[in-house]
Amino acid sequence: MDYVNAFWVGGVICVIGQILIDKTKLTPARILVMFVCVGVFLTLIGVYKPLVEFAGAGATVPIVGFGYALCNGIQKAITENGVVGILTGGLTAVAGGVSAAVLFGFLASVIFKPKMK
Repeated sequence: MDYVNAFWVGGVICVIGQILIDKTKLTPARILVMFVCVGVFLTLIGVYKPLVEFAGAGATVPIVGFGYALCNGIQKAITENGVVGILTGGLTAVAGGVSAAVLFGFLASVIFKPKMK
């Protein structure tokens, strides 16, 4: 049942993004930024953590989960390090994901030899 919950929650998040692309004049970049900010806001008010516990990867893998990870990292670092955690917590929390994205993007460019159009 965990897989089903992850599938439909992640699907709903993606459908919301697709509707925003199709029905508004927002650019995809603005929608991504908006989703990250929504993830941070929902985490701050305590709504997103129960969703993550319910849906697992369905809630953490979409870009809204990046905002959730940033906010959680900052909250944890503030409790451990005080005000300095505002600057270091988000970077520490998402460093692994960002590093993996850069590494796999580089490997894909080496393997597939992209060409300019």
